[in-house]
Amino acid sequence: MKNDTWGRVKQQLLESVGRNNYANWIEPLELKKVDNGVAVFSVPTSFMANWVSRNFSETILIHLKAANAPASRVEFKVEPHKTPAAPASEAPAPKAEAAAPAPQKAVEPQVQDTPAEDLPGAPLDPRFTFDNFVVGKPNELAHAAARRVAEGGPVTFNPLFLYGGVGLGKTHLMHAIAHEIRDRDPSLRVLYLSAEQFMYRFVQALRDRQMIDFKQIFRSVDVLMVDDVQFIAGKDSTQEEFFHTFNALVDQNKQIIISADRAPGEIQGLEDRIKSRLQCGLVVDLHPTDYELRLGVLQTKAESYRAQYPELKFADGVLEFLAHRISTNVRVLEGALMRLFAFASLVGREIDLDLTQECLADILKASERKVTVEEIQRKVSEHYAIRLSDMIGPKRVRSIARPRQVAMYLAKHMTTRSLPEIGRRFGGRDHTTVMHGVKRIEELKGTDSQIADDLEMLRRTLEA
Repeated sequence: MKNDTWGRVKQQLLESVGRNNYANWIEPLELKKVDNGVAVFSVPTSFMANWVSRNFSETILIHLKAANAPASRVEFKVEPHKTPAAPASEAPAPKAEAAAPAPQKAVEPQVQDTPAEDLPGAPLDPRFTFDNFVVGKPNELAHAAARRVAEGGPVTFNPLFLYGGVGLGKTHLMHAIAHEIRDRDPSLRVLYLSAEQFMYRFVQALRDRQMIDFKQIFRSVDVLMVDDVQFIAGKDSTQEEFFHTFNALVDQNKQIIISADRAPGEIQGLEDRIKSRLQCGLVVDLHPTDYELRLGVLQTKAESYRAQYPELKFADGVLEFLAHRISTNVRVLEGALMRLFAFASLVGREIDLDLTQECLADILKASERKVTVEEIQRKVSEHYAIRLSDMIGPKRVRSIARPRQVAMYLAKHMTTRSLPEIGRRFGGRDHTTVMHGVKRIEELKGTDSQIADDLEMLRRTLEA
């Protein structure tokens, strides 16, 4: 691949990841070669290699493919003799709206008289703000809680604990809170980082015998935000320091915001005293996306892509098709839409259902529902503590009929079986009986919180 191709890709990445992320993480990359489908980049430090690989490798690969580069994956190799500017993970993250790095005197240090290279914060993505967070029923409580915390004032939710699966918006909300707090009061020291970075800094301080400096930095912030806290599970020394840092900040009435992929009590390897501390604040679950939320996300992203590719024609029904077919997480959904627009631009074709299925064949195949009606029946029977034979049998008492309708509803929405096929698997019932059951559960889930919670729990169990 020629260097001018990489140059064009870098310009596209600048628009995609934002100026600050580009300056900190993309600009220092040097393309060394593309060999056997592997694009190899040199980076100055192992820390940068790990960060870029984890946060930007997929985006880089998508743009390389869009530029017809013969790359199917990317690798990052450390060349220590390179000495670019320190990445934002080791300096205070800039404000979201900054168009260029601010002069040194305008930077708000997170700890007074602490050198920038010793600060442990991670960069904030300028795209992750409240303004472009799509709110729906699955995430409205988490969004409202995040908004309340970001508004400042008396600390009421401490900690605010956000949890949910991959690609449901936890990190987006964390970044949005940090942006909002900094915009409202630039004097506040807001420290955002991942649990992995917390551990990395802790180990580095131990190695360099700088624990006093480490404690001073982490215990003198106004707002501490730790992403993916499940990472410290099983790491005793890191948990010990995290526990004491947590207590010190709570005692000072400082705000703490935590995220994880599961509820505090479900994180194996996490000490009970930390679980107890995390549960003493507001614990909010980001539920898996529903169809309406996925469609809203797609419509928002499509508007920005249409402005970027005004020449492209966009057929009706494409967004609705994607919202139905790709239900895993928002990240996969957004990546699919980005690829679709890039592909259509390259081949000069209208974005219709044929092009969508051609371009996204691998994603659509991976997103196919593989849950069986029999598996649904078994899980629902276990959940409601009834016998499977009763569920598919003739009994019509409420304690059995309602779970049967729940199972029919899940079978309709989680399998590709037709209504007559579903009816046959429920003791040879007519398809109109299945339709009635599905409609009844649709009505109840909007008014009966217990039914809604049962459906959510069963869906998660079946999709796990």
